[in-house]
Amino acid sequence: MAVKIRLKRVGAKKAPYYRVVVADARAPRDGRFIEEIGTYNPLVDPAEINIDAEAAQRWIKNGAQPTETVRSLLKKTGAIE
Repeated sequence: MAVKIRLKRVGAKKAPYYRVVVADARAPRDGRFIEEIGTYNPLVDPAEINIDAEAAQRWIKNGAQPTETVRSLLKKTGAIE
């Protein structure tokens, strides 16, 4: 089972808001997920990023692959190098 750390969109039309989730790679973007580890709000300036660094590191250590966007968010918060 391939596990990804990715964004799940929950915002309204033209007002994106995302949850950072750990999900099976085969699940739809806004579908089932295993665990929610943070949030991302790109509309405020600067963007609001809240990610549980311990949970992210634990999932990455266990083989979860972050998407490119989530990888950049993790680097900005200092969760990964």
